[in-house]
Amino acid sequence: MRRTGDTRERILDAAERLFFRDGIAVTGVDAVAAAAGVAVVTLYKHAGSKDALLRDVLRRRLDSWLVHWDAAVAAARSPRDRLLAVFDAVETFRAAAGPTQWCCFLATASERPLPADGEDDAVLELVRQDTRLVTERLVALAREAGHPDPRATASALLLLYNGVLASLLRGEPADPVPLAREAARTLLDATG
Repeated sequence: MRRTGDTRERILDAAERLFFRDGIAVTGVDAVAAAAGVAVVTLYKHAGSKDALLRDVLRRRLDSWLVHWDAAVAAARSPRDRLLAVFDAVETFRAAAGPTQWCCFLATASERPLPADGEDDAVLELVRQDTRLVTERLVALAREAGHPDPRATASALLLLYNGVLASLLRGEPADPVPLAREAARTLLDATG
């Protein structure tokens, strides 16, 4: 007998694979259900709606990303290395994560229309949460590393980080992480 958690994980795995390979808007719940090997009614029982399914996929993805980033920061030997650990985390996360064209959060932000004034959107709130989290962590790490303007340092590193994620979509440069890490080192040397 299959456990409920296994079914839910299969649904999330299938949704993640299809949403970020084929696109969120064009992927119907019927395709996700078929890829997960469940009936559509079972998918709705576990997810509630396509939006809730997308939110759950992003939440799981964010939780996994944080595990990788925390491990990279913990392995770093100096405050400067902890600041650069975001690039180490991208490498380990990409190696462990299921295949996607690029960042699931950027993909969602690019496909999702902004809600009408006053309306909440739990999916876009997760995208904003991811952005805040990356920014705030970089600011804290820049402060710890003794940078005179931690917010400016974090903004520059965020730009490089976003460049890595966009390069993964474009396919050029083919291996953007080492290039971004080296650019970040140069930046830190110039500002630190």
